[in-house]
Amino acid sequence: MGVYTMLENLWREKPEELRALMKQRLIRWRRQPAVVRVRKPLRLDRARKLGYKAKQGFVVVRVRVRRGGFQKPRPRAGRRPKALGVVKHKVNVTMMEEAIHRAQKKYPNLYPIGAYWVAEDGLYKWYEVIMVDPYHQSILNDKELKLPDPLLRRVRKKLAKKEEKKKK
Repeated sequence: MGVYTMLENLWREKPEELRALMKQRLIRWRRQPAVVRVRKPLRLDRARKLGYKAKQGFVVVRVRVRRGGFQKPRPRAGRRPKALGVVKHKVNVTMMEEAIHRAQKKYPNLYPIGAYWVAEDGLYKWYEVIMVDPYHQSILNDKELKLPDPLLRRVRKKLAKKEEKKKK
């Protein structure tokens, strides 16, 4: 049995030590901002399946999304509460897609490869989004990484323009 299979089984079974550790982490995470850049992925097996590599150009972002349906009624009577909670969820968008969109909004120069669930409590769900810098040289030279063709064409065009300016 490989290391990644063992990690996957560990997350699936959730032994008591992992549950206690995650409980402590959730207490800290609740006080942090909704979108936080982290050094390493928490679930290395899932990150590697999505294409993560521990090298320059890869960024891991932990995103907090509020739980609950999108059909929360808007308060009609009385004073308006500060956090209405009405506009956050969309009808056809999953929470994971929401997390990806929020990470993209925070880091517009990075391209998201994928995301996976990390933790949840009564109020929030946390996802880790794997993002990549398409302009980084180590990413451009990586043949295994499959970035969409329109993105690669745009990057190459911009880099060619930059090289042309240098020559002049």
